[in-house]
Amino acid sequence: MSDSKTSYHQIVKTTSLFGGVQFFTIIISIIRTKLIAIFIGPAGMGIISLLNSAINIVGGVTSLGIETSGIKHISNNYKNDDLNSVSTIVAIVKKLALLTGILGCIATIIFSGWLSQLTFGNSNHTFSFVFISITLLFRQLMIGELVVLQGLRRMSLLAKANFYGNLFGLLFSIPLYYYYQIDAIVPTIIVASLSSLLFSFYYSKKIKFEKIIISNEQLTTEGKSIIKLGILLTLSGLLTLLSTYLIQIYVGKLGGLEQVGFYNAGFTLLNSYVGIIFTAMSTDYFPRLASISDENEKVRTSVVQQSFISILIITPIIILFLTLIPLIVKIIYTPKFISIIPMVCFGILAMLFRAVSWSMGYILIAKGDSKMFMKTAFGFNLISLFLNILGYYFYGLEGLGISFFVFYLIHFFGLKIITKKRYDFYFDNGFYQIYMICISMCIATFLLRYIPNPILKYSLMSVMVILSSVFVLFQMNKKMELKGLFNAIIKRNND
Repeated sequence: MSDSKTSYHQIVKTTSLFGGVQFFTIIISIIRTKLIAIFIGPAGMGIISLLNSAINIVGGVTSLGIETSGIKHISNNYKNDDLNSVSTIVAIVKKLALLTGILGCIATIIFSGWLSQLTFGNSNHTFSFVFISITLLFRQLMIGELVVLQGLRRMSLLAKANFYGNLFGLLFSIPLYYYYQIDAIVPTIIVASLSSLLFSFYYSKKIKFEKIIISNEQLTTEGKSIIKLGILLTLSGLLTLLSTYLIQIYVGKLGGLEQVGFYNAGFTLLNSYVGIIFTAMSTDYFPRLASISDENEKVRTSVVQQSFISILIITPIIILFLTLIPLIVKIIYTPKFISIIPMVCFGILAMLFRAVSWSMGYILIAKGDSKMFMKTAFGFNLISLFLNILGYYFYGLEGLGISFFVFYLIHFFGLKIITKKRYDFYFDNGFYQIYMICISMCIATFLLRYIPNPILKYSLMSVMVILSSVFVLFQMNKKMELKGLFNAIIKRNND
């Protein structure tokens, strides 16, 4: 088998592994979201989203970007499947995770009153922030374990840790929401976080490292490079969280908590359910890219392959989503949430551009191009915030979907120009031909939504689902032997 086919096989096999896990994670998330929608409604969902946004900002500040920086350093140092080559780095990453987790917990407690006042306009949720502060410690400890699994590319263990952590978090959440309804919000956040931590510990311990004691001097000296990149990632992540946080506050001021709930529900569909495919693909993609970051030609090949698979996988998902969106909203939420459909339909078109710009964006991180990374992070987040404010002000929830689409269009062209100038990265004509066909099919399906006759509309949209699926399978078969790939996946699942 050629190197190209092997690479495509690896991408699809890893995506299928995490795609399967993410599918069940989505089911778990749907059940959790349904419970929230039934028991506490849009206003309760607004409270959850605001609490999570605020706590994520504190976590973003205090985490020092260990989640991504740790993966890069472990991947770069892992040579010839020798665990001893990364035992020191692993010990440092875990120590940093503990220290940053404690820092986040203490910071949340200290600023709990201020967070409540800023987020909700009053001090009623001060103790909520005090209680959920412990989740920042749990999350950082969990990250310390999962970063090791991902950096070493132990994908099966990583997948199991993610799946069981989510599953048991849900199982413990159900009775809490049933009996205590809106009062269960804080306990549920804590229980879900603790569940994820316990399973990350369990599966991480299956990898046996040489026991190493890290001195404070060694932690400072050898952890400096991890922290340096991590701080840049922290600032970037903080800008994104801050942008999301500000737009939620803005929506809350203009439209109330219910509108925040609708906003959160719509972008949960986009980012957590449709966008989760990026999580599945990036699990192996980033460590792989980081390991070859010094070789531009290999980087280009890897990014092109990842982008190709990304658009082929996301295209039929977008078309199916556009076809079934009214049913999806009613199943996942309740009929009260039907007003988010226009926002979601515009937003989901953005996923085609996000799929490719997402693949290109990892080049900057893998290469450690800190100066350009920070410039793009600041610029793009400023554009996103500006577009969201304009979109909601003029067109309400639908305007947020439009702004999401426009932003990722700008994001795609911006990264295309940047990566070409700095790393001589480019896509060939063959890629653009496939890309334009995928874009055309998605836009055609979007426009079919406006046909007034429901029988004709859904008949044509069903045809588009079939056509896109056939097209995708045909194109993937040209790049790799699908029969051999399926046999490999089945054999792996039977092992």
